[in-house]
Amino acid sequence: MKTRIKELRARDKLTQEELAKMVSVRRETIVFLEKGKYNPSLKLAYDIAKVFNLQIEDVFLFDND
Repeated sequence: MKTRIKELRARDKLTQEELAKMVSVRRETIVFLEKGKYNPSLKLAYDIAKVFNLQIEDVFLFDND
């Protein structure tokens, strides 16, 4: 799964640490999400999307393959 988290963080001038604190996870979780090495729970995906004022599908890009 691909995400737009890094792009959206840059847009909003948020560090990985700041975003992690906002959604109650460790910074490493944000790192793994940005690298596509971790699939978030539905709650975490929702919380991250909410930070950026977007829908989940606007932050997380699902392949249809």
